[in-house]
Amino acid sequence: MRQHMVRDNVVELHDHASERQIRTDLAALYRITDHLGWTELIFNHITAKVPGPDEHFLINPFGLHYTEVTASNLVKLDLAGNVIGETEWGVNVAGYVIHSAIHGARPDVKCVMHTHTTTGQAVSCMEDGLEAVGFNSAMLVGRVAYHDFEGITVDDDEKPRLIESLGDRNFLILRNHGLLTCGETVAQAFTRMHLLQRACDVQVMAQSLGRKLRAIPEEAAARSRAFVERADGNPAGADRAFRAMQRIVDRIDPGYRD
Repeated sequence: MRQHMVRDNVVELHDHASERQIRTDLAALYRITDHLGWTELIFNHITAKVPGPDEHFLINPFGLHYTEVTASNLVKLDLAGNVIGETEWGVNVAGYVIHSAIHGARPDVKCVMHTHTTTGQAVSCMEDGLEAVGFNSAMLVGRVAYHDFEGITVDDDEKPRLIESLGDRNFLILRNHGLLTCGETVAQAFTRMHLLQRACDVQVMAQSLGRKLRAIPEEAAARSRAFVERADGNPAGADRAFRAMQRIVDRIDPGYRD
């Protein structure tokens, strides 16, 4: 009996430490997102699964700006939308619908990031979506999924269609809406969003020049994609970029760690 108690205590301590690390990383990502200018008031959402056997994930408290999100005030939900533990905050319904759908259907996904940036929305409004016209977009040829706009995402019945649209991909453009990325880690979801966001930035800028765009040859795009997919398979690379950005927000305000 004592052996079982010791083992259970060790597991509990490990799970607590793991959750604390995820909370800190996710809170850091909220601050990084704000630092990069990707926020929209108190809206949008980034979630991360909590380690352990339970299907729980963390999301921002609805009503707080990204600069107010901390490791301790992140709200824990189950896939049915029930709040786990105590909190004085509610959650964004659209955030729950989108993120619970993906976390429930994709066990490989530990973090989901969604934004409404200006250039991200602009590309999502274009019939042809993202085009291979720049360095960043060349790495994304054939890797981006699309989901048609059905209105504000607050209805559970949209979940199956959202999951079908995403499939096994980790980049999703929500048409007429915004961008979404998935990752095995918080860092990976962030670096994927950075790649997709930069591709949108460049496309919108290039198209605004009103001149004919020079398309990237298919062979060059294929080589770019193959190289990035190999690198993308190693989360350590994403972690280095994420930690560099985390050091920046630490210098600005390390309070997110509280």
